[in-house]
Amino acid sequence: MRKFASNLAAATAGLSPHKIALIVAVGLVLGAFPVYGCPTILCCLAAIALRLNLPALQLVNQIATPAQFALLIPLARTGSWIFGSRAGFGGAVWNAVAGWACLSVPMGVLLYITLQYALRRSATLPSGGACFSSMPHTFPSDRTFCVDCGADPLVRSRRPRRFARHG
Repeated sequence: MRKFASNLAAATAGLSPHKIALIVAVGLVLGAFPVYGCPTILCCLAAIALRLNLPALQLVNQIATPAQFALLIPLARTGSWIFGSRAGFGGAVWNAVAGWACLSVPMGVLLYITLQYALRRSATLPSGGACFSSMPHTFPSDRTFCVDCGADPLVRSRRPRRFARHG
């Protein structure tokens, strides 16, 4: 699992919190698609359509493979409950896809919103826009963060006012 985590961290280095949250949410939702082999194709199409990092999306897809197998029967039962029918193998596949669409897609949207909020909040926590130094700092034109403390000049501080603000 550490190998997956380090590969995911390397693949998402330099991406915005929006893109990271979108990669994780789309990768997990499409990775749980109940037809074996389709998640890889769907992730490729999603990466092209949404302009996402394909290796990172495929890595999350591969992490979600056990969930794909574990959710196959529950999704088929959910789909048969929605349609009110019990069918053979072909009908079970369509029932599983219907169950996936009714459960996984809304959960993916909720996951995306939660991850985006958490990642944006964690990006502002270390310095919070305030510097612990008593000297005012300037932000060079070629950088978006303070050279000394790494603070973002566009983020309002959540820290008490006793800390020096950037000039």
